[in-house]
Amino acid sequence: MPHLDEATWRARARAHAERADALTAGHRARRERRESHPVEDFLFTYYPTRPGRLRIWHPGADVVLAGAGERAGWKHYVPDGSRVDAASIRPETVAFVRDLLTATASRPAHLGCFGLHEWAMVYRDRDTRHPVPLRLGPEGTDAVVEDHRLRCTHHDAYRFFTAGAAPRNAGRPTREGQVAVEQPGCLHATMDLYKWATKLGPLVPGELLLDTFELARDVRVLDMRASPYDLTALGHPPVRIETAAGKAEYTRAQQGFAARGAVLRARLLEIVADR
Repeated sequence: MPHLDEATWRARARAHAERADALTAGHRARRERRESHPVEDFLFTYYPTRPGRLRIWHPGADVVLAGAGERAGWKHYVPDGSRVDAASIRPETVAFVRDLLTATASRPAHLGCFGLHEWAMVYRDRDTRHPVPLRLGPEGTDAVVEDHRLRCTHHDAYRFFTAGAAPRNAGRPTREGQVAVEQPGCLHATMDLYKWATKLGPLVPGELLLDTFELARDVRVLDMRASPYDLTALGHPPVRIETAAGKAEYTRAQQGFAARGAVLRARLLEIVADR
């Protein structure tokens, strides 16, 4: 097992906490003011991980920390706190994450969805999910859905489709079938790398956890810029996916996120591959 001397790991832990604080500063300030942001606060409502947990650094599995007595008694650590107890992470969780990420990595990226899942969530529904105006209005939004084929492959997006939109989708993704259909071009599958990193807990080095968080944050911005909402006043100009130019812009960004996600997915798979 690799060993980290006390000065080295404490420096990494400090750097990690500072990075996490910078990434969550806006959310924490809004929370104190009891305000919310439809783009930037999503990662703290859709995913259950709080900012305080994000700032705690872990070395990952099979790394021994010198002088880490204060971690004695920590959940998922050996009794003296010197390293993560990998066996304490539920094997069912590890197996599911391994199977899902392996299957996702084995498939080509599908790039023809154009972020229409957000449009399908408000189709023929005048109660929108966010207190933000629709860029094209209700009728214009419905027309975009009707002019396109919905190709959503992600259950946690599809399950929020309106009753009118769900039958228009090319498939019926389910939780039970997630391993069979998840593909790396999906923005939600890329965001979920952060989810799976949190599920693996201290098995994931702190730096990798924040890498997945940053990727999820960046993906969320595209997700909402390509949505039917007008977020210009919040500093997010639209990606007009109803036009050819907007589709091309979306696809380029989607390809970039898929490439970034592939790197992080591979790093997560290295952690669970033999467990």
